[in-house]
Formats: sequence, C-alpha cells, structure tokens
Amino acid sequence: MQDLKQSAFIAFWFMLLTFPIMVIRVNTIEKVVQWRWMNLLTVGFGAFILSYLWRFLMLRKETKVASVKVTWNQKLMSEKRYYLPFAATVLVLTSALPFFVSDYRVNILITAMIYVVLGLGLNIVVGLAGLLDLGYVAFYLVGAYSYALLNHHYGLNFWLALPLGALLGAVAGILLGIPVLRLRGDYLAIVTLGFGEILRLIMENWNAFSFGPSGIANIDRPGIIGIEMTRTQSTLFMYYLMIALAIFTIFVVNRLQDSRLGRSWLALREDEVACQAMGIDKMKTKLAAFALGATWAGMMGVIFAAKTQFINPMSFTFLESAIILSIVVLGGMGSILGVILGAFIFILLPEELRAFSQYRMLIFGASMVLMMVFRPQGIISNVRRSYEYHESP
Repeated sequence: MQDLKQSAFIAFWFMLLTFPIMVIRVNTIEKVVQWRWMNLLTVGFGAFILSYLWRFLMLRKETKVASVKVTWNQKLMSEKRYYLPFAATVLVLTSALPFFVSDYRVNILITAMIYVVLGLGLNIVVGLAGLLDLGYVAFYLVGAYSYALLNHHYGLNFWLALPLGALLGAVAGILLGIPVLRLRGDYLAIVTLGFGEILRLIMENWNAFSFGPSGIANIDRPGIIGIEMTRTQSTLFMYYLMIALAIFTIFVVNRLQDSRLGRSWLALREDEVACQAMGIDKMKTKLAAFALGATWAGMMGVIFAAKTQFINPMSFTFLESAIILSIVVLGGMGSILGVILGAFIFILLPEELRAFSQYRMLIFGASMVLMMVFRPQGIISNVRRSYEYHESP
C-alpha cells in the first residue's frame, strides 16, 4: 500500500512538472489556447506504472537470496563437452549465413564482427586489468590512418598494412601508457579521453598530412594476388576474413586470461596494493594490457579503412569509444562470450529497429541505467575462478 501511495505521489509530481509542456499549446495564428488533457493523463498513468514497477523490481532484487549454483554460461565456457559443439554449431551457421542474406546484411555483420574484436581488445584493458580507458578509439584511428596514408602515398597493400597497423597501435598504446598509467580511476579515464580527442583534432586540422575533414578516399580493399573480385565477392572475402580474425582474437584473449600475465591483470584489478606487495611489476603489467588492447584496435582500424574505402576524423569521435566501452560493460566485463553478445546487440539491434531511430539514444541510455541497477555484472558475467587445496594421500 505504501508503494502505491509513493508511486501516485511521483505520478502527481510528474504531471505538475510536465503540465506547461504537455498540456498547453498556444496557436499564435488563430490566437487560441489548446488544452491537451489526455497528454496529462498519459504522463500520469505512465509515471505511476513505471514508478511502481521500479519499486517492485528493487524490492525483488533486495530480497533475492544469493545463490552459489553454477550457471549455464559457466558450464558452457568451462566444460569442453559443451563449448566445443556450441562453437562448432555457431561457426557452421555463421559461415553459411551470407548465402541466405543480402550484401547489405553481410556488410552489417562485418561491422558487428569488427566491434566484437574491438570489444575483446578493450576487454583486456577494462575487463581484465581494470583500467578505465575512454580514448580507445584513438588506437583505432592510428590503424585506419596508417593504412589509408601508406596506401595513398606508397600503394602499400592490405596484407602488409594489417600487421603494421597492429604494431603502430601497440606503439601508440605504449607511448600513451608510459606517462599516464601512474594515474588511476577517473583521472586515467579523463587523460585517455583527452588523448583520443587530441588525436582526432590533429587529424582534422593538419590538412597537409591527413587531408583534414575531407578525409582519404579510394582506399584499396583486401584481395588475393592475381584474382580480380567483384564487389560482392570482395564483401564475402572480407566477411570470412573477419570470421578468421575474430576466432584468432578469441583464442588469444582466452589463452591470455589463463596465462601468468592474465592472472596478474586480474590481481591488479582486484587490489593494486596487494598485487604490488606480491611482487608483480605494476607498471609493466599495465603497459602490457594497454599495448595488447591497442594492438587489436590498430588492426581493426586497418580493416575498417579497407571496408569503407574512405575515412575521415568524424569516424573516430568519442561516441565510438563510448559504444565499445558499453559493449564491454553490457556484455560483462572480463567475459568473452558476453562481449561477443554485447557487440551483436549494439550493432545489429539499431539496424533492425530503424523505425525507432529517433529514440535510439533514449533507449540506449535507459538500457544502460537498468543494466547498472539490476545486473551490474553484465548479461553474461565472467566465470570467477576458484582454487581448492587437497592434501595428497
């Protein structure tokens, strides 16, 4: 009963606050005032329902008893008898998909897979090492511009540019990491955000070097030497190339998680002081995370430039960093399966829901708030490792 009263009170306040906007309309041509009372009732009813639902869900969350049972995703990711058939099924379905959908859909899937790899790269920095990086798009820019400029001036082909873009991304990560990794939390986030924006503004204003806002066009697509490809064949080739790169990334990130370095990242994320007291070199561990995360961003920058055949600084705004970070947070920090799912949700859903495009940012913001309140660990949380000591017989 108390919840009903409070929800009614909130609905009343909403009706008062929105009264001038939602109810009164002045027609200056005919000089009449229109009173739209139905709008007021709609706002009041909507606010009451949402407020009551919010209270119900919060109460349910508080009374929920913590359970230690193994979830389906933990079983799926940890037991070979589950994850091998699952991975094989997904691979077969993904490989067959281009034969049943249009070229447009294939292009969207390529974009989704680019964000999968970007998400997994940022997952190393944010999800495993616990370093909040808001300027991740800067390394993506480094890879894209390195290929675009080298291809434009020297005719460098895609296959040479791919490792070079990854290398330049890693170098940029190290160069940024050395001075800023002494910072933590919000300070690190602000510095990385500033770095991303500075790099974008340099590219926008240094016309002699980067062609400024006009960007660079006619960038070569990847191909096989001696084989001429039509646009459809080239798109298909890039699709399968992205599948191979996504599998390679998943394999490397998974192996890194189980390595000594991966355990150092997790220790650093949980307690930096305790980690240092255990003899782990904090600076080297952070630098390794930054450099490896930037490597994948540089590589995907090359892929992005080759896919679109045109880049300019507006392709690398802060919104890109926010989307990649949201993919990691929504999917589940540290969770490979969660990041993959998050990337597909963020890239494919807006395409399927174009009818609601004007409400996109509203839905995006509301969904992030709801996730943080009701499921802060993400859609698929990471499997927390536990170790048991057994005495030998």
